[in-house]
Amino acid sequence: MRTRTIRKNKNFKYLIAIVVIMILLGIPSYIWTKKNVSTLAGRYNSPMSPIIMIPGSSATANRFDDLVKTINRRYGEHHSLLKMTVHTNDKITYTGSIRANDDRPFIVVGFENNNDGYSNIKKQTAWFNIAFNKLKQRYRFNNFNAFGHSNGGLIWTYFFENYFDDSTITVNQMLTVGTPYNFEENNTFNRTQMLNELVKAREKIPENLTYYSIAGTQLYTDDGIVPLGSVDAGKYIYEGYIKHYTLITLTGSKAQHSDMIDSDQFITIFHQYIVGNGISNPADSKTNKKNSTTP
Repeated sequence: MRTRTIRKNKNFKYLIAIVVIMILLGIPSYIWTKKNVSTLAGRYNSPMSPIIMIPGSSATANRFDDLVKTINRRYGEHHSLLKMTVHTNDKITYTGSIRANDDRPFIVVGFENNNDGYSNIKKQTAWFNIAFNKLKQRYRFNNFNAFGHSNGGLIWTYFFENYFDDSTITVNQMLTVGTPYNFEENNTFNRTQMLNELVKAREKIPENLTYYSIAGTQLYTDDGIVPLGSVDAGKYIYEGYIKHYTLITLTGSKAQHSDMIDSDQFITIFHQYIVGNGISNPADSKTNKKNSTTP
């Protein structure tokens, strides 16, 4: 009789131990699930739709200061500007801020290592992913528009193919300027390793994306740095796969690689398709018509 009592006590202790272990294991899971559901709910209800911008090689996070000032002044708008620089040790420094209740802020992500080359573009994309994850956690937005100048467009493309998860966040529209998908090659029969790899992984790019690629033709063959054929090579990655792909050529006195983002025609395009999501503004009719664009 005593032996049975001892066994019952032992069994009861084991049962209590199992229950305690299950509770201890369940609490973190419950907390994680609750936090995750709360984050998704916050993201679903977030009114913010930022414009995230990546400069090209040798440029810093200050590259688009004048562009943002011009947009705010010309259109009477008040977009905030937050600038992030990702360092080689993965740390981020911040300049500026996003004003409370600003649902259309500009966010620029630059890099301490802003050198050219495919290997560096891969590194910069990994750093951009760190910054992008920080932004998701902090602001919980569920959609955004993308802009890239020169190699900034390559970083966006590599990001979409290797890091981006579109199950909870949507990229609506993207605009790039002078993005060299085939580097210095004008002839697309001479494909670089980068172009081949980007084409191969194209199925990972969000299918609902609308993309406008601008090429400068100051010399009718290039923008002074990037060949027209290299920008046009982006069609092998995007055309026929995403929702809309459009190549726009910009000519005139400010069709040079570094000057294009200062041209009136570019600012009109940028505001209509990236800030306004395709909705034109009456102020656009007042812009200088010396430059021209061809879709």
